[in-house]
Amino acid sequence: MVTDLRVTDERTSLTSSNKFELLLFRLGSVPGSDSHELYGINVFKVREISTMRAVTPIPGASEFVMGAVDIRGQVIPVIDLPRLMGCEPSRGLNILLVTEFARTVQAFAVEEVDDIVRLEWNQVLTADGSAAGKSITSIARIDGNTGDSRLAQVIDVEQVLRDVFPAQHPAVDPKSVGAHLNIPSGAKILAADDSGFARKLIEQALEAIGAEYIMAKTGEEAWNMLQQIAREAQSQKVRVRDKVALVLTDLEMPEMDGFTLTRLIKGDARMRDIPVVIHSSLTGAANEAHVKNAGANGYIAKFAAGELAQALRKALAAASGEFVAQPA
Repeated sequence: MVTDLRVTDERTSLTSSNKFELLLFRLGSVPGSDSHELYGINVFKVREISTMRAVTPIPGASEFVMGAVDIRGQVIPVIDLPRLMGCEPSRGLNILLVTEFARTVQAFAVEEVDDIVRLEWNQVLTADGSAAGKSITSIARIDGNTGDSRLAQVIDVEQVLRDVFPAQHPAVDPKSVGAHLNIPSGAKILAADDSGFARKLIEQALEAIGAEYIMAKTGEEAWNMLQQIAREAQSQKVRVRDKVALVLTDLEMPEMDGFTLTRLIKGDARMRDIPVVIHSSLTGAANEAHVKNAGANGYIAKFAAGELAQALRKALAAASGEFVAQPA
């Protein structure tokens, strides 16, 4: 059995209404409990769902890598997601979720797939400060037909890749980002990302290019910050852009996604001249088209510090009418 979940026009159109689809699955029980908790991943990140197939061991691989599988000529590493998350499958690892994001392809071995549900981002709450582990980025509330609701823990897939393949996700090398950004004195970059690991890399990149920054964990938090800054700017009789030089935002975030945040910024006369760069593990022509429709000034795939720095330079230069040289 193979189910192709590549992006469709209908699914992509959800981004214009602060909605998305979540694939729900189970990994087994947590030691000391018989319950099989629900976990979730954005359908955009799942290329296909397949029954488990023969896995070839990889000598010297991480303890969380079962091996590799050959899917139509592409060799893909298989991550033992239950083991990484501290779960014990009682029904075996029966399903492979073939995922594609952040410039990588890998398969997650899971116990079973439960459902695909359509949600609004305001049904998803940040897991920061909760009892959830570091590999959980948010908690989704799934309302049932009878008025009841279930909770699903949304996997921080960027943190998962960092834990499984640490050598492929090193700290930012200051030499890779080039010269400091040309930002007016007193202005900062506002960055929003729900992944703790992604925020750490963004902070390292911004520090390496000499940019002061403010960090938000959701689109709604970023929007609230911007509104407060706008009120302060108005009272001081300065532009909001004198305080916020650029907004760097993820797409997938609890409460409010990056598309909605971008549209709000571009629809507000006080701040529409602030350049917005979307920084996402979601790639593809469909997403890039929606980024343009939302009014963003740039779109960069996670995570390459040098490319991110160049995208910021380009957006800032375009906003100020300057020329920025392209890397050789």
